[in-house]
Amino acid sequence: MASQWDNFLRNQGEWRGTFTSLGPDAQVLQTTATILNLEQGDEERLVHFRLRRFANGDLHGEPSRDNREDYRTLGRQVVFFASGSFCKGTLQVAPGTVFGGEFGFIHGDRRHRLVQLHHSDGSFDQLVLIREWRTGHDEPERPALQLDHLIGRWDGQAQRISADWPEPDSFDCQLEVQRLADGAVQWRSQVGDQIHTHRLQGEEPVLAIEGGRPAPAFHLAGRWRLPPRPPSGEPP
Repeated sequence: MASQWDNFLRNQGEWRGTFTSLGPDAQVLQTTATILNLEQGDEERLVHFRLRRFANGDLHGEPSRDNREDYRTLGRQVVFFASGSFCKGTLQVAPGTVFGGEFGFIHGDRRHRLVQLHHSDGSFDQLVLIREWRTGHDEPERPALQLDHLIGRWDGQAQRISADWPEPDSFDCQLEVQRLADGAVQWRSQVGDQIHTHRLQGEEPVLAIEGGRPAPAFHLAGRWRLPPRPPSGEPP
């Protein structure tokens, strides 16, 4: 099994993309162009991190923010999978403090990251959707992902890694999305023995969940869309 550090190194390179902040009602609050660099240092256990934000969208101009950091170790607040995908977040939640988590998925030279942030009182603050591609491996724009593209049954595998034991546990998983006769959408997901079912009613981008507050369903720009496994019965 590769080490956590080796899995981390799968994220090396220069990544260009956008940070898009989304509010509780799926409204776009802000979009910022970014360049993120992860480069191997002179030492074996040294990686240089740099994140530049360009508020005006001009990647050739001066960044509005420029953050740098060096990594020699990985804390318990982040775990990496064999593909380079990762999860990180607050290990402990204390009263009166803001908290959140980040979920990063990598497929080839594309990355999707989602940051979920909460206020100090525990209420939801915002999501930050980060869509990136590795410099030098750009591809033509793909059509934006629509809800109907998810109709069908999707089979796959989920993995779980704990902060104390980095050997992953694997589970079969399934997602089934159906368009019902009344126009609503039924969403059923299963990971191992855990099953969750929702009924979505309404129009994009905001869909109401029965018995709860409206829940946002986001359009993901096709350029950075990670190709999932095809529905059962269809060729890849």
